[in-house]
Amino acid sequence: MLTSQQDKKRFNVHRLTRLAMLTALALIIFVVEMQIPNAVPIPGVKLGLANIITVYAVYHYRAADVLMILLVRIFLGAVFGGNLSALPFSLTGGLLCLSGMLIMRRFIDEEHIWIASVLSAVLHNIGQTAAAVVVMQTAAVIGYLPFLMFTGCIAGAFTGGAAQLIIIRMKNNKNKK
Repeated sequence: MLTSQQDKKRFNVHRLTRLAMLTALALIIFVVEMQIPNAVPIPGVKLGLANIITVYAVYHYRAADVLMILLVRIFLGAVFGGNLSALPFSLTGGLLCLSGMLIMRRFIDEEHIWIASVLSAVLHNIGQTAAAVVVMQTAAVIGYLPFLMFTGCIAGAFTGGAAQLIIIRMKNNKNKK
């Protein structure tokens, strides 16, 4: 018979393994997306498919766990992408986005996760733009914000919808067992 201590260790190993798998999946999606030519030639505009994992994780894991997934994905994504100069933009946008999602999950249930994803995409764009203002030392980049927010809403709806489909499929698979 397992002791309480052994159960706790097993749970921690299981949790850490799941978090590592989600992080690896997000990185794989990120690297694959880097290979897709950008349809919109505006800096900062991309679909952000790796955020599907973050949106899912916000509703299924503790805030600290999701923060760990996000930070590792952002850092390793910058390393794998060979673009460490993008780190301040990704970090600022990602952290603001995550903060908003963590607040929104209290008011928006899992069945409407796409709404939280759209709102958090807007926060991501605001964070990116704020970082750009600081890094570039000019407020001129704020002119990009309306276009970034528009495309962010589209991307947020797509990634949120994809996360919602994953959740529905996982629930259906669990119910079949």
